[in-house]
Amino acid sequence: MRDTIPEPPTESLSPLATATAEVITQYSYDITTAINAIDDAIPGFGGLFDPGTTMDERRNAIDTVLETTVDIQTSHQLGDHDFEKLILYTDGSSRGNPGPAGAGAVVETPDETVLCRVGRPVGSRTGNNTAEYAALHLGLACVLTRYGVSPLEIRIDSMTVIGDIWQDATREEFTDYRRVINTLLDEFPDHHWTHVVDAERNPADALATVSADIAGLGPGA
Repeated sequence: MRDTIPEPPTESLSPLATATAEVITQYSYDITTAINAIDDAIPGFGGLFDPGTTMDERRNAIDTVLETTVDIQTSHQLGDHDFEKLILYTDGSSRGNPGPAGAGAVVETPDETVLCRVGRPVGSRTGNNTAEYAALHLGLACVLTRYGVSPLEIRIDSMTVIGDIWQDATREEFTDYRRVINTLLDEFPDHHWTHVVDAERNPADALATVSADIAGLGPGA
């Protein structure tokens, strides 16, 4: 497994979304568990996305979670296991394009056993293409840090990313993303991509959507 992952470019997020992203990072990008931890720290029946929850309640809950030591190791870290093949689904979402944007990724075995589900907010005023690159980076980082190098099929719906990364249809505005993604792909000599059309299953879609919801939290991005 690789310990050091090249960082992707950073996009602007509001202070509240930035703090929420810190919690997600603390939970190794397990966005569902991170949101549940924040919800549990909010008094009463409120939650991170509950319109009745005040900004102060959200911020206080996030601070409480950030002060808590988290141990989420081993259950999904199967790096010593030799997988015949892994399937990586990625997806990006932007509300408004540009707008609040998020990235999601899911790693499965060929029989659809889910190994991990990760997501993160990308930017508060960010385009969908950027979110798609961020999702691919997130997913590759998840595979490398948790499972090491295995034969990998990447299922992705963005023809922009496919063209830029695998078909030499270079997009200069995404040079920094292309550099870090290619560094990660170099770790997978046995990998290929599959284009996922809109009607096909992509379990990363819901994670990208909730990540975009987080990117839209709070003013001040």
